[in-house]
Amino acid sequence: MFYTITLPLASRGILGGMLLAFARALGEFGATIMVAGNIPGKTSTLSLAIFQSVQLGQDVNAFRLLGVSVLLAFAGVWCSEWLIRRRKQ
Repeated sequence: MFYTITLPLASRGILGGMLLAFARALGEFGATIMVAGNIPGKTSTLSLAIFQSVQLGQDVNAFRLLGVSVLLAFAGVWCSEWLIRRRKQ
């Protein structure tokens, strides 16, 4: 019953929640830097790596990481839309 009724009805909400959680994780900068700090190789996230590259004057690396972040966001939105459209057909 779960796989045939509940999951198909809740799939749009689950997919939307996953997309919002991913976007929030990318933007969770302040809490990470305040609680865990920025230990390279241990607590570094994508947003912290961009921040550190800008602080060190490594603009090329910061723009590269920014491109990765934007590509991940677009890929997430595209996959979400693709799955929703495929589900409707």
